[in-house]
Amino acid sequence: MPWALLLRWSPWGRPGVKALVTAGVFVTTLWNLRFFLNPSKGSGEESKQREPLVILVWEWPSKQVPSVSRDVCHELYSITGCQLTTERQLLHQANVVVFPHSRLQPGQDKLPKERLPGQNWVWVSLESPSNTRALAAWNQTFNWVMTYRQDSDIFIPYGKLVPNHSATVNIPAKTNLVSWVISNYHRTQKRAEVYKNLSRYLHVNIYGKANNKPLCKDCLLPTISKSKFYLAFENSIHRDYITEKLWRNSLLAGTVPVVLGPPRANYEQFIPADSFIHVNDFGSLKELATFLKTVNSSRYQQFFAWQRRFSVKLYTDWRERICAICTAYPRLPHGHLYPDLQSWFNS
Repeated sequence: MPWALLLRWSPWGRPGVKALVTAGVFVTTLWNLRFFLNPSKGSGEESKQREPLVILVWEWPSKQVPSVSRDVCHELYSITGCQLTTERQLLHQANVVVFPHSRLQPGQDKLPKERLPGQNWVWVSLESPSNTRALAAWNQTFNWVMTYRQDSDIFIPYGKLVPNHSATVNIPAKTNLVSWVISNYHRTQKRAEVYKNLSRYLHVNIYGKANNKPLCKDCLLPTISKSKFYLAFENSIHRDYITEKLWRNSLLAGTVPVVLGPPRANYEQFIPADSFIHVNDFGSLKELATFLKTVNSSRYQQFFAWQRRFSVKLYTDWRERICAICTAYPRLPHGHLYPDLQSWFNS
């Protein structure tokens, strides 16, 4: 309504308060109706945000590549707006490109020839620094890191405890004291030295390729569960490097982990202090052996108190780990490159 008409409409020859309010409501309604009738003329930025985030996995981390459909993140993990692909021809559409270290070779021959503006590259590894080689070749290459380290851009632990208020404790029947599953035994490792000295004071049931007693996939947990304690010894000692030896072979199996790895305080960032035994809790391995052999039933049951509040969640599907990039994406830094990947990983 033109202002001239409002002036004539007002009995005092100038806009009255009621007229002004009416005009304001009328104009606002027309403005909003314009966008309702023409939604395609909205912000281009809003349209961009509705497009799925495309995550290209340059080479799949495991030997077997699972099905990666357009909506796999939503179908399996309720993560929306995330498209996983292994099709390299989609490189120019990818927002993020994922490079597992286990598939990288020194030199640049296996990397894409170019990086699109705004495209972010992710370096992925679940191995410890002791078992990771040729990092110096990848300086100034990756925007983000995705590892078991809590200070990674995308944190991917081997497992975690999730709330579960079942108030029940399930301790499997026990027929032996200590067990250990070991495939790669090297005398120079700290875990080999600790086992050798500990075995002087108690018997350890050893399974795995190293002892010519491999366990099938379905035999692993039932076999370990018969032991009161499990040697959750890591192959190398590094911050946050806490693997399936704790999560699957110990806690999920229903046995008490005797851990060898980072300091106790680091483990306590992941699990309750009274749910495990650290090798360093004792002044000597003889003292540790004595405790394992003499712990009474009441004290032993206390190690399972965590089951009243939590259950174990394992991360075994690489699709779930990679879908997590979409969840983390909004808070990740853009335009950053790791100048010295090896120094960061070894810190």
